[in-house]
Order: sequence, then C-alpha cells, then structure tokens
Amino acid sequence: MSNVRIPRSEYARRRKALMAQMEPNSIAILPAAPVYIRNRDVEHTYRQDSDFQYLSGFPEPDAVIALIPGREHGEYVLFCRERDPERELWDGLRAGQEGAVRDFGADDAFPIGDIDDILPGLIEGRSRVYYAIGSNAEFDQRLMDWINTIRSKARQGAQPPNEFVELGHLLHDMRLYKSAAETKVMRHAAQISARAHIRAMQACRPGLSEYHLEAELDYTFRKGGARLAAYGSIVAAGRNACILHYRENDAPLKDGDLVLIDAGCEIDCYASDITRTFPVSGVFTAEQRAIYEIVLEANLAAFDYIGPGRHWNEAHEATVRVITAGLVRLGLLEGEVDELIAAEAYKPFYMHRAGHWLGLDVHDVGDYRVGGQWRVLEPGMTMTVEPGIYIAPDNPNVAKKWRGIGIRIEDDVVVTKTGCEILTGDVPKSIGEIESLMTAARQEAIA
Repeated sequence: MSNVRIPRSEYARRRKALMAQMEPNSIAILPAAPVYIRNRDVEHTYRQDSDFQYLSGFPEPDAVIALIPGREHGEYVLFCRERDPERELWDGLRAGQEGAVRDFGADDAFPIGDIDDILPGLIEGRSRVYYAIGSNAEFDQRLMDWINTIRSKARQGAQPPNEFVELGHLLHDMRLYKSAAETKVMRHAAQISARAHIRAMQACRPGLSEYHLEAELDYTFRKGGARLAAYGSIVAAGRNACILHYRENDAPLKDGDLVLIDAGCEIDCYASDITRTFPVSGVFTAEQRAIYEIVLEANLAAFDYIGPGRHWNEAHEATVRVITAGLVRLGLLEGEVDELIAAEAYKPFYMHRAGHWLGLDVHDVGDYRVGGQWRVLEPGMTMTVEPGIYIAPDNPNVAKKWRGIGIRIEDDVVVTKTGCEILTGDVPKSIGEIESLMTAARQEAIA
C-alpha cells in the first residue's frame, strides 16, 4: 500500500483547471522550494513547495513552472536541473529535461541555467502574470529583474505585463476540494499514523521517556512508507500536555500521569494529523476520566455538524457547548452555560479552535470566511476535529486535583455528499478501548 500516490493524470487535470480560470494572454509562474541549510554543509530533508507539488508532482529543487494558456508549443513549461552524472553520483538521480517531459508531463522542458534567457521571452507580450508575491523574496527579485529586462526593450516594441495577480487566490481554492485520489492518499496516511499511535500506546510504560514513544511513531511512519512526519511530533507527558505546541519530548513518563501525542505522517506530501491522550500506567484516574469524557463527547458532537450545507464554525460551536457544560458539571466553571459561552469563560481551558483545513499543508490553505460569512462546507473539504481541555498546573481557581491535566482528541475528516467520513477511526479513543489495548500489551510483555 505504500505506493498509494496521486496519478500523473490528476496533475494534468489540475493544471488544465487552473489555466481555464486564468485570463487570456496570461502566464503563471511558480518556483520550487529551495534547499534549506541545517548547519554548515548539512541540508534539511528536502520537501517540495505545496503549490508546486500540487501542479506537478515534481520532487526536485532548482525548478520553475510556467503555465501559459494557449501557447502553441505547449502550455506547461518546466525549467529543471540537467542530468549530471558526477553530481548524481553524490546527490542522487535527476529527471533532467527528458524525464520532465516523459515522467512528469511537461510539454517543454529547459535547463534551469537557461531560465534568464528563455523565461523573459515567455513573459513578454503577456498582459497578466499570476504569481505568489512575497512567499520567496529571492525569486521575487529575479522575476522583477526579468520584467525590467522586458521594460528596457519597450522602445524596440517589447510589451511588459501590466498586471500581477496573486496566484494563491485561484490555486488555494482548488486545493480546498480534495479529489477521490487525494482522499485515498490521505486515508492511507491516516492509517499509517493510526498504527503509530496504537504502537505508542502499547509501548508506553512508567520509567520510559517521551522520546521512547516518539521513536515508536517514527519507526511506524517509516515502516509504512512515509518519508517524513507531517510536522514535529508532540509527545507531552503530565503537565507538558498543557503546552499546546510542546516540542522537547524528553521528559520521563510517570505513573499517574497522562501522555498526549499529536503526530501524523505524510504520504506523497499529504498530511495526517492525529491526537490521542492516554494514561502512562494504562488506567485513567477519576479526575482524568472525568475530563477525558468531556473532550470525547465534544469530539463526537462535532461530527454531527460537518456535512454539506453546514458552515465552518458549527463544529467549533458544538465543541464549545459540550466543553462549557462539562466544566460546569465538574464545578470548574460556575454559572449559566449560555452566559459563560457568551463571556468566553471556557477560554482559559479551551483556548484554540476545534480544527483546521488539512491537505498538502497540515494547516492547509483555503479561506474560512467568504464574503464575511463562515464558509459553507462542501464535499471534498478535509479538516481536523480537535477539541481539548487544558488545566494549567498553576491555575489557582481550580482544586489541586485537576491541575496539570491536558487532554486533546483529534481526528481527520472529509466532507462527503451525506455527512463526513472519519479518516482516523482506526485509533482507539474511548476509555474502555484505550485501557483494554494497553492492558493487553502489558500482559503480552509479561508473558
């Protein structure tokens, strides 16, 4: 199953759909992600720019896409590195111009070293340039240099473009709607990530450290065929779970504490994003159980508000209602639920939103509001559902027994024609399921 990928035909369909929305006599230009230096001559693992990936599937740096609707010699032009046996010996194989056409569907491919000579000629005479201004300062400058080259020849009849348009406005709306192929890849990423979370639960023991569980995650991601985690994994035990973007992952796992894991892999650059919270010892305390049940109820309630015709904020509002009512039940908040919601009294315990778009980026592109109104959900939109309750270790307004408990439960869902499909349903999340899984793993280890 690790060969689940976006087919080449889909990239062609996306390019065609984008060009159909572009004005006549225009050009779209996208640079690949640069290589980032980690330190001295060590590079970070290369990951393609998401917009570039969406339109090409081309995995190399030092590349530029030009899409030119109606161009007689082919609308999709790709500049990329030339084949170079010596460099390939050191750094790995390159597609080269031949591979760009044969394997990645380019109509025309040129060496990246020739871009200064060729691309200005492709821009010249086009009235509009679609480009993501401001996202790559170095390439912004190069593009301005090419435009100025054209302007300098205006007296010879050269026609520079007269308009720049933000490419993301068109492209990011396209990316918001996931195709069947995209959903299949994301489902696969979610299944690998689910196995990773289960393995971490099974491995968990008092006396280990957070990084032991992170190692189980990384092992399962890689074994499942994922090159990368979709983001830095969070493994937060005890009071660390109250730090939303905890990163250290080096504290000990103590008996009586919870551990919150927020982690997911990416497949073919598509992310999964799962959070589960479970007891280090395998058994919830009474206080942990009480908070956990509220968060789980909120998580489940949100799914009823995700479907065609619902708006983006309804799922969040559902989680706020459940969490506020639950905190009142436990005496952590006092007052009428509606009044507490209006006053945002829940915010010290639940300070983030219930989810975000998910796709090629973990926090994926796409507007949440359109025309000042919350966006109406449509089939193919994919998002997370991640309510949580975090009781700060130093919160003086609650009894000591509650302090330092942090719980989040996160699933990935795609809107369908009738409601939503939960992509991450393979990971246990009821108290009974979690405790049974962890007890069985311990008994097996003893046997």
